Amino acid sequence: MTQPITDPQRMINVIVAMDFSDAIMEDIRAVSPRLHLERQFPNVPEKAWAEVEILYTNRNLPLPEQSPHLRWIQFHSAGIDHALKQPILQAADVEVTNTSGIHAVQMTEFCLMMMMAFTYKLPLMLKQQATALWEHKPVDNTPFSSWQTYNPRELRGQTLGIVGYGSVGRELARAADALGMTILAAKRDVMHPAEVNGYVEAGTGDPEGEIPRRIYPIEALSTMAKACDFLVLTIPLTPKTRHLINEDVLSAMKKTAILVNVARGGVVDEAALISALAAGKIGGAALDVFEEEPLPTGSPLWNLENVIISPHISGNSARYHEKAAALFIENLERYVENRPLLNVFKRENGY
Repeated sequence: MTQPITDPQRMINVIVAMDFSDAIMEDIRAVSPRLHLERQFPNVPEKAWAEVEILYTNRNLPLPEQSPHLRWIQFHSAGIDHALKQPILQAADVEVTNTSGIHAVQMTEFCLMMMMAFTYKLPLMLKQQATALWEHKPVDNTPFSSWQTYNPRELRGQTLGIVGYGSVGRELARAADALGMTILAAKRDVMHPAEVNGYVEAGTGDPEGEIPRRIYPIEALSTMAKACDFLVLTIPLTPKTRHLINEDVLSAMKKTAILVNVARGGVVDEAALISALAAGKIGGAALDVFEEEPLPTGSPLWNLENVIISPHISGNSARYHEKAAALFIENLERYVENRPLLNVFKRENGY
């Protein structure tokens, strides 16, 4: 927790290094008359760094010697791996929080979209639409048997495995459970299924961890993968999760299973995945993130017919600024009242 505010009249200098609208800035300013709030975008002047106590930012960070009074950094994203090597994040007296939780709804809908795209053969339909010809093959001599090419095995009754049971994984579990799917999950700490001190949008998620039929330790991921029709990755990238999805896990998956990655590209051994996809060892993959971004034009992933590629946009929202500001406002209220902040970055865990 941040250092206690012993003087209830002391002004708190806040810099928002983000292009928030005037309306959002007014909502933030309304938290407390003690806030001295400045929007500094795209650059923060040197003199502003000297007095800042709270910083809302994406990538704009000071050096420790520039900001001796800085006590809290709120990031504009859930993943902060891009900033982990910055010296200011090593300062023990600077608390760091992220926007985990504000992406849960849109990322859930994105994952469901990709699962349905494979289930209902959308890539095949779009490919044939481009040729203005339905290239279906007769199955037998009965009427309309040729249309069985497009027959889905609906999501209801299928098994979804979620790797990483944070805010996104829990909202995906809630939505998929409502569709009649069987939910399995893998997480770091299976002994504590409830979500701890994280931001959750009202009415979303699985706060108590009650939805999964079974929760597996990460070490048993291959065992869980064997039972899954869809394997969705929502786990943070840390040294322990890099290449978590490797040849062993891919080999354990069903030949018809679909991998969906909305986490980080480094969670997957991309070479092993390309090999598995090309050989038909798994049914396909929907990939929003990659080990190198943007995905190089020479990557074989571009040309594999059982792959859907998107440009790291699963967490995007037309209301992103408003969602992020709502979390920041809640945390600001907690800061002013000396209460624990939400979404505190735990250096020992790497997220």
